[in-house]
Amino acid sequence: MELGIKGKRALVCASSKGLGRGCAEALAAEGVNLVINARNDEALQATAESIRNTYSVEVIAIAADITTESGREEVLAAAGNIDILVTNAGGPPPGMWSDWEREDFIAALDANMLSPIALMKSVLPGMMAKGWGRIVNITSMSVKAPIAVLGLSNSARAGLTGYVAGTARQVAHAGVTINNLQPGIHATDRAIALDTAMSNAEGIDIIEARKKRCATIPTGRYGTSQEFGAMCAFLCSQNAGFIIGQNILLDGGAVNSTM
Repeated sequence: MELGIKGKRALVCASSKGLGRGCAEALAAEGVNLVINARNDEALQATAESIRNTYSVEVIAIAADITTESGREEVLAAAGNIDILVTNAGGPPPGMWSDWEREDFIAALDANMLSPIALMKSVLPGMMAKGWGRIVNITSMSVKAPIAVLGLSNSARAGLTGYVAGTARQVAHAGVTINNLQPGIHATDRAIALDTAMSNAEGIDIIEARKKRCATIPTGRYGTSQEFGAMCAFLCSQNAGFIIGQNILLDGGAVNSTM
């Protein structure tokens, strides 16, 4: 399928590895020029070089913490007038309701709700002026089906989802779409962290922990960053202009829901 976005310019946050990198590579495969971001400069530069060599697109790499105001300013200054924004940030640590204090919730909100909102507010005027834009927020399946040990993530990402639900319908008339991707368990560093947490909590080997989590997924496996990136690229395409304010699960069927 021709996605019709060759030559567009995208900012993909937290994209040196994992789901962010999967999205960046899928867009690059369609001829999209990239501004990529992560905190670790060494990993980021290696990813940038790999994408340049593989897909022959322009890649600007900016090492900064996108969850801080100064980091966002640096990245947005380098990004310039973009056509596509993919927001992403690592999830808060797991725990139980009794573990979290006010500062823990503030940190989660800053990273997983307020930072994406700030980025959207910065780029939406330019997209609307051009009459075309695509925004994809990487959230979590926990928005659809809360996960007890991820209460910080449940809360912050649900807040972002509510914001997008209203905002997406206010900007759609200008040719701009905003949608959310809700990943389930994918084979990334985040999965390793959660597998490790389960291993420690239950006193089992990490391989056994992974098997137990795979057993909760109808596909019997974790997703891949390539699968995730392909869906992101489609939502950023010319073919997705009628998809507004949606939350798309990529979870292998783990959320048992009719709607």
